[in-house]
Amino acid sequence: MTADARSSRQHIRLTLLRAAGAAYRKSSRLTTPRSILLIRPDHLGDMLFLTPALHALRQALPAARITLLGGPWGVEAVRHNPDLDAIETCIFPGFERQPKGSSLAPYRLLAAATRKLRGSNHDAAVILRFDHWWGAWLAAAAGIPRRIGYDWPETRSFLTQALPYRSDRHEVEQNATLLAALAPGIAANVGATHYHITVDDHTWITDWLAAEGHDPGQRLVAIHPGAGAAVKQWPAEMWAVVANRLAERPDVRIVLTGGPGEQELVGSIATRLARPALNAAGVTTLGQLAALYARCALVLGSDSGPLHLASAVDAPSVHLYGPVSPVKFGPWGDPSRHIMLRTTWPCAPCDRLDWPAAALPQHACMTAIAPDAVLRAADSLIR
Repeated sequence: MTADARSSRQHIRLTLLRAAGAAYRKSSRLTTPRSILLIRPDHLGDMLFLTPALHALRQALPAARITLLGGPWGVEAVRHNPDLDAIETCIFPGFERQPKGSSLAPYRLLAAATRKLRGSNHDAAVILRFDHWWGAWLAAAAGIPRRIGYDWPETRSFLTQALPYRSDRHEVEQNATLLAALAPGIAANVGATHYHITVDDHTWITDWLAAEGHDPGQRLVAIHPGAGAAVKQWPAEMWAVVANRLAERPDVRIVLTGGPGEQELVGSIATRLARPALNAAGVTTLGQLAALYARCALVLGSDSGPLHLASAVDAPSVHLYGPVSPVKFGPWGDPSRHIMLRTTWPCAPCDRLDWPAAALPQHACMTAIAPDAVLRAADSLIR
């Protein structure tokens, strides 16, 4: 498709979205909400970035009922969060990390989700992703009278209150600014991200470590090499260099972590290690992974949801950034405990994550981060 054809198609789409949004009643009532729906379609890291503002909202509005509508891929991050009254799930189109289906599928799903949501008696909805026209349309179609989101071309017409989106502000701050429309002042009172670990998850990881023969006298250092996009990953051979150097300390035991589809990546690091590492790839649930990180003296990895999980349980961490902006998506917390390293490539951050596999060698900005830099950061924390 040519650039002109793409531009024309986008113009037609935007015109249709604006026309659709204009059909819904606008209300600017600023009464204290009794039932709030938070719409967050994203994955683990973005969901954790919501937790500081969510806690501030709960403190400001203790009597309100707060419901989160999220994707099944993200809601586990807040499954046991005490600041929520209810969690609902939706297969948000475009966020499944699956090949695209029919162009009409998002609209069929919108109709089904609207039928389910209508009559829920929410008096306010907050669409927490800046460009999420689908979620804004859903809130409008479901008849929620007050709809708050970002002043973005695709979403604006569906909202009753559109606030500016600033690309120079961290997502935690963005979330707090939106929720402050419901409870003024909370943007100044956001704290750390948080993940609630259950007793069962703590018990499971204790038993797993014992079964793996872990010496409690050794400090655990976790490495999570995976990321939500291949272009964000640091090379396995570089992780092996770092792991081998850290494992030279007699009181350190390396533990490799990864999701169900990352065993091969983790295995390619494990085979390069001089001393055997614990291997938790594909073994843990999210809660068990959080419990593991909470035991660690240090967690290292590329920009990913699990690294933000490490921050949320206050494990010291080193985060590597390439194509994604650390200004918006960097670790949130005490910078003396959560260190961010970034590529030196001048084109970064480009925020493009969908490069085909054949193009990845031309977009290897992560390789500009040297193992020595990672080791220096690790040493400053583990020491």
